[in-house]
Amino acid sequence: MQAIGRQPQRAPDGAPLHYERHRPEQTTLYRLVQQHAASFIAHTEASTAAELPRFIKDEFDAFLECGILAHGFLWLRCGECGHDKLLANSRKRRGLCPSCGARRMSQTAARLVGHVIPHVPVRQWVLSLPIPLRVLLAAQPELVTPVLQVVQRVITRHLLDDAELRAEEGHSGAVTLIQRLGSAANLNIHLHCLVLDGVYRCDADGAPSFIEAGAPTDEELHALLQTAITRLMKMLTRQGVLVEELVEDMDQTYLAEPDADSEEARTLRPLQAAAITYRIAFGPRAGQKVLSLRGAMPREDWVRQALCADTDGFSLHAAVRVQAHDRKRLEQLCRYITRPALSDERVQLNAAGQVELKLKTPWRDGTTHLVMSPLEFMQRLAALVPALVPRPRLHLIRFHGVLAPNAKLRSLVVPKGPPVQEEPAAEAASAAECEVQNVQARPHHISWARLLKRVFDIDMQRCPNCGGGELKIIAAIVERPVIEKILTHLGLDPQPPPRGRAREVGQD
Repeated sequence: MQAIGRQPQRAPDGAPLHYERHRPEQTTLYRLVQQHAASFIAHTEASTAAELPRFIKDEFDAFLECGILAHGFLWLRCGECGHDKLLANSRKRRGLCPSCGARRMSQTAARLVGHVIPHVPVRQWVLSLPIPLRVLLAAQPELVTPVLQVVQRVITRHLLDDAELRAEEGHSGAVTLIQRLGSAANLNIHLHCLVLDGVYRCDADGAPSFIEAGAPTDEELHALLQTAITRLMKMLTRQGVLVEELVEDMDQTYLAEPDADSEEARTLRPLQAAAITYRIAFGPRAGQKVLSLRGAMPREDWVRQALCADTDGFSLHAAVRVQAHDRKRLEQLCRYITRPALSDERVQLNAAGQVELKLKTPWRDGTTHLVMSPLEFMQRLAALVPALVPRPRLHLIRFHGVLAPNAKLRSLVVPKGPPVQEEPAAEAASAAECEVQNVQARPHHISWARLLKRVFDIDMQRCPNCGGGELKIIAAIVERPVIEKILTHLGLDPQPPPRGRAREVGQD
């Protein structure tokens, strides 16, 4: 089932809202990929004399198929009035599609709040990295794990010291979301750690009790960041990615460049480096900064944020704290840090045919939009596709301490969640779609119908025509001849939107 693209508004008369299929083929983002993906692939491979990684091409293909009726759909019918409804299948990717990203965002947030994070205070720790390390982790994502381990050990030691406990006496817990994007659709690998703001200590009978931690001071935060930097540098040196040399009696450290002659190094890494530094990777403007529009007044009254430490390009922020009882705010925080890379509303074309990407909030210099040619924008999209090792899976959500999957205390501290209820026949749309795609049901899986009800207050089960009937699944249509026959009978276009051919650089 295809997710909606934006949050709907309640009808003026207060009547329940009904789900309407998202039509991606009508969005600017879809048309850009549809018309320029082939040109981007051809120009990139011609410029580098190397093949673009297969998973990027697959992501573009899946994006162009996601939510399109001509590529398969569910057929629902009202048992009262006979009204038919078609729901296009989703490709369930985690790269470009705003709709797939919205579903993943809501699903993840609901699962974390309902089944993972205990009813204790939670503090968000955000670690941002200097540009050279962002480039390194984008090129070698397997290094994210040891980096995250270092950060978690530093935070855990701080919480244990605050509770005056030894390592074997206290148990911390955290969920880390590895975020790969910035507010300008730039590649910015950073860590959002939702850390239980305290530690668990087991009583004599083995029952865990929570000891709440106090807020860190600015001095403590700076000391923690400096400790993390020191340990990260030592770890990266042991891994062989940082090289130290003695030059004229001075120690110099630089990043080693592995596999510089590989096809991926010649295609993907320049795209990633350009997306990190707001530059253009290939084409007539290669190496230049992305153009910007300043539609707001510059802000000169910059004030240092509380509980935010900055050192040598590293940044550690710990000012956001959620109380134990405020589960609604916790779910909003989880949705924020798992948000998709792009939204359809932020991507527009101007009169000159250039792409204008609207920023979520104006920058300090007044910049409100970034301006790129369509091919330059495609470069940015390709860099946002998760660079995964091994292909095509890298876990972007990690669990630590008592929240780790095999932790002994996990079953004693995590919320039990609401009792499992049998889903009505009409709500089985998500399950039927999963059956079509041969996806096994996962623990605590929440159907998309329930997510729509939870997030947007949309009743997926009720017929939009009569308002009282219940929609039931008639069939899952995936075979091409059947798709064409049904869509033709309903007066809909049975063919998928045509894709553009590769063109010369000057024609984009």
